[in-house]
Amino acid sequence: MKLLTNTMFTWLIVIIFLVALFYLYNTQKEESYTYHGDDAPIPAELHPIVEEKKRQLIDLASSRNIQLVITEEIRSFERQNALYEQGRTKRGNIVTNSKAGESYHNYGLAFDYALKNENGDIIWDIHYDGNHNGEADWFEVADIAKQLGFDWGGDWANHKDYPHLQMTFGLSVDMLEEGYRP
Repeated sequence: MKLLTNTMFTWLIVIIFLVALFYLYNTQKEESYTYHGDDAPIPAELHPIVEEKKRQLIDLASSRNIQLVITEEIRSFERQNALYEQGRTKRGNIVTNSKAGESYHNYGLAFDYALKNENGDIIWDIHYDGNHNGEADWFEVADIAKQLGFDWGGDWANHKDYPHLQMTFGLSVDMLEEGYRP
């Protein structure tokens, strides 16, 4: 009977430990957003944390001899719709699957990048190795960005968006449309 009691006691301790760990994890995790309602302002610039991390990304890429160029940051709803219409109702290639309000660009939480080659031309060649280290600069930038907390569009399963970096702060696009803001 003593063996059963010791086993039960051990399991009880393990269960208490797991419950405590679960509780601590969930109470230490602060919400990174606030609800502002239907009148939540649409940002006019990148979120300050996204801006700071973007600057760090540029500096870290530069320290690896990668010339990084930011090609697009925050987008107005009008610009987003114009890009959405491209390749659908207007000439050009499809560049986005998101209508106005459906992109993290619209809320200052995303930006796109490209590279500058040795001639100073802006390129979107994901295989370019301008620093000659045997690794594609594009993927080096993506790896640095992910270390800084960005989500990279090149990791998406359905639609690869290699130039795209975003920080969601735990918010879905639906939440942003409802008025939540980081």
